[in-house]
Amino acid sequence: MAKEKMVEQITSMEEDFGQWYTDVVKKAELVDYSGVKGCMIIRPYGYAIWENIQKDLDARFKKLGHENVYMPMFIPESLLQKEKDHVEGFAPECAVVTIGGQTQLSERLIVRPTSETLFCEHYKDIIHSYRDLPKLYNQWCNVVRWEKTTRPFLRTSEFLWQEGHTMHATEEEARQETLQMLKVYEDFYRETLAIPAITGQKTEKEKFAGAVETYTIEPMMHNGVALQGGTSHYFGTGFAEAFDITFTDRDNTVKHPHQTSWGVSTRMIGAIIMAHGDNNGLILPPRVAPIQVVIIPAAQHKEGVLEAANALKDKLLAAGLRVKLDDSDNSAGWKFSQYEMKGVPVRLEIGPRDIANNSCVLVSRVTREKKFVSLDNIEAEVQAMLDQVHNELSARVEQNLSEKTFVAHNHEEFLDIAANHPGYIKAMWCGETACEDQLKDETGGVKSRCIPFNEEKLSDVCACCGKPAKHMVVWGRQY
Repeated sequence: MAKEKMVEQITSMEEDFGQWYTDVVKKAELVDYSGVKGCMIIRPYGYAIWENIQKDLDARFKKLGHENVYMPMFIPESLLQKEKDHVEGFAPECAVVTIGGQTQLSERLIVRPTSETLFCEHYKDIIHSYRDLPKLYNQWCNVVRWEKTTRPFLRTSEFLWQEGHTMHATEEEARQETLQMLKVYEDFYRETLAIPAITGQKTEKEKFAGAVETYTIEPMMHNGVALQGGTSHYFGTGFAEAFDITFTDRDNTVKHPHQTSWGVSTRMIGAIIMAHGDNNGLILPPRVAPIQVVIIPAAQHKEGVLEAANALKDKLLAAGLRVKLDDSDNSAGWKFSQYEMKGVPVRLEIGPRDIANNSCVLVSRVTREKKFVSLDNIEAEVQAMLDQVHNELSARVEQNLSEKTFVAHNHEEFLDIAANHPGYIKAMWCGETACEDQLKDETGGVKSRCIPFNEEKLSDVCACCGKPAKHMVVWGRQY
């Protein structure tokens, strides 16, 4: 049965997915545009989602022994130049400071696009012995990348993120860290954001500038387009050699430590919007929703209604839930529509008749089904519906991923799927960058997303050139 459309101001995603996204981020009051092109104002509701993301991930990092630090915003140009591949990869996106106060700077300063070089400069001063390792550092900060085309949360000139930077005595430890942190992201996406996703290794062409290997998590959005949701990089000793970072090992020999970095950003909020939202607006996964349950009193002017609603609010707050009671003079219909648009997972309705029956009504944001429950066990009932919302969201993303993943056995099938079926394409690849470039050009933007950990052997030959295949690759368009 088609659902009634409660919010008319939001463009239908089937009509124009890009406009639907813009309508949602604006009308749900997540962001506003700033006076600087490509920079966004993250409004309180949007920032509260980020705070909940940050709190969850930060606890996961610290459980594994990572410590938070803070590095400067500015990088001397000479420092950035030390790692050749790294600087070449970021040069087109760098914002540069040339004047401080009214004085021309003797050396230009780069506003950090990422902080590998800053961490390396610091690590050189504090790492001397194997006893100083591992160094497991992370920072929460903003970075600047001068993007040509911007869209709130997805690509902005300034964004918020975390960047982990670790140093290890051995290659084995560093590789283990790289994969461990990708698994942290994968678990977080599934357990907290209700977004199951594909993980794997980036191709040589798509890896991070300066990395030996890059691993990625690639969630699929509702419309079949990929979002690079987070990355983890193994650097080997490349940066350590460039910055002359050494330590004396147990065998009394001097060695270079092995390095990793890993990060996720406010782009995750874009993933939440586009993986879970519908034509009525946001649907927020309960574990990051700023408001998990909104209480709407019916006939609130009648005696005892607001008192009962406030008592419910206190009870749910005491149970550790994030609760809002809307006792404004707006109509109930307006409130229903407003909190539906803002993606609140559970709505609780209570009025005189409910109070008389010692009950209330719970409504799921996903299914909009109403459930009449006793007030005696309200905390458990609300938590059960929150868990149900999480599981339903996760199942819908899983189904979307399954329905929009196709197999191409040869070049002709690949081009046909790319032209007619939005989503991911699984196809064999010879390992040559020329084939990646050719497929991207022929399809108008389909790129390799990753070599998944669970590779399948679909055929013996590359779906582009017909030469012997080395890997199965997941391909797709990206934000």
